Amino acid sequence: MMDPTTDNAGQTGDQGTARAALEALRAEIAKAVVGQDPAVTGLVVALLCRGHVLLEGVPGVAKTLLVRALASALELDTKRVQFTPDLMPSDVTGSLVYDTRSAEFSFQPGPVFTNLLLADEINRTPPKTQSSLLEAMEERQVTVDGTPRPLPDPFLVAATQNPVEYEGTYPLPEAQLDRFLLKLTIPLPSRRDEIDVLTRHAEGFNPRDLHAAGVRPVAGPADLEAARAAVAKTTISPEITAYVVDICRATRESPSLTLGVSPRGATALLATARAWAWLTGRDYVIPDDVKALALPTLRHRVQLRPEAEMEGVTADSVINAILAHVPVPR
Repeated sequence: MMDPTTDNAGQTGDQGTARAALEALRAEIAKAVVGQDPAVTGLVVALLCRGHVLLEGVPGVAKTLLVRALASALELDTKRVQFTPDLMPSDVTGSLVYDTRSAEFSFQPGPVFTNLLLADEINRTPPKTQSSLLEAMEERQVTVDGTPRPLPDPFLVAATQNPVEYEGTYPLPEAQLDRFLLKLTIPLPSRRDEIDVLTRHAEGFNPRDLHAAGVRPVAGPADLEAARAAVAKTTISPEITAYVVDICRATRESPSLTLGVSPRGATALLATARAWAWLTGRDYVIPDDVKALALPTLRHRVQLRPEAEMEGVTADSVINAILAHVPVPR
């Protein structure tokens, strides 16, 4: 994923202010997290599109810290749930509790009632509990005892999973993977970045105290609303729409895949490209916007054939090959 520029041509007033505020997030989060600009940008794109994010990386690459820093810089409420094999759905959504004083049942909200929910190691809990998030992610509400209860806005689920240590895990089913707008891979830091991390810790940096690290709110819900309104006005030409469709249809015909991208995935790619175009300072979408967001938007929506996987083929390599072959509109 490319990094956004600061070109604000053609954008004034609240839109320009909102973009400047969201761009300031990168500098603010960098006070706590080193070298993860693409992941930060992906999380901002998800917030603009009202989507959810799956973060994948080995332990110790600051996945949890990244979400906490984002929440602090955006002045949003955040909660963390450690997903374990014995976690129950009510531990996430909340439940009815009997009040002895009033002799009535009252609803006790679960941690899902927040702005940013960090679902840590989501693949370590059984499907029954995983599915408790489906309604929240799709409908932005929780139904308990037949009563729907709306979730706050903005609402984003940032779920993490470990690409190693598959023993004792429950892989997310395709239906739930498709609910995530983006799948962001969190790489190991470069040598320079890792030296920077260790230097900060040697100087007393405490990842549990973001206030002491200097992370301050630089944007808020009002900026997000203004940004979302601006993104909705970003122009998409018929040629770009056809380009997105051609890419997604090519995944369904790939000999390396048993499952291609669904129409929901095509809609997601169009939405993320639109948000990316606005972040980079344009009020129209170009093919490069689609290419920039194709991997994080589509990599979790395809399924490799076992024989292709044995030959070392990856979802990213298949998508990159498709991007190289599908004609680009002029």
